Amino acid sequence: MRVISGKARGTVLKTPDGMATRPTADRVKEALFSIIQFDLPGARILDLFGGTGQLGIEAISRGAQSAVFVDAGEPACRLIMENLRRAKMEKEGRVVRSDYMQFLSQCREKFDIIFLDPPYAEVFLENAIKKISEIDILQSGGIIVAERPAEKALNVQIEGYSRTKDYKYGKTVLTLYHKDRE
Repeated sequence: MRVISGKARGTVLKTPDGMATRPTADRVKEALFSIIQFDLPGARILDLFGGTGQLGIEAISRGAQSAVFVDAGEPACRLIMENLRRAKMEKEGRVVRSDYMQFLSQCREKFDIIFLDPPYAEVFLENAIKKISEIDILQSGGIIVAERPAEKALNVQIEGYSRTKDYKYGKTVLTLYHKDRE
């Protein structure tokens, strides 16, 4: 796994042992960043299910101002910090060890882009989208990027958000929600 483009291009990121964390495939990551490339410069990122940190790190590499990485697991948080060091992005990234709902319940920051790539077998994705819309932490015109397996339906509509078409890449689907401009 590596940083595809930007100032940290080519940096090899450390991956976890075992299957507890499922990093986004390079092909899917490349497609995602092609879709949101014009929204990245100066953006504040929330990588809610941080895992390896690769999505937030890629965003910073491509011009995002900063990223907050949230993960409930101590090994994942250590891995994200190691990957931030490898990419020389320690100052742009902040790692928070927390359950995603606890973090969202206490969050008072606003973000421009929120990445949601939770464990596939859980209902974390739907719950996170609903909570984000309730607590209003996404800037006007901001984007929620939701990643899920192709066989899992995502039937969440949010008032004040426009859902784009689904982007399918093999067994992975990306869905974007754009917060309506105020």
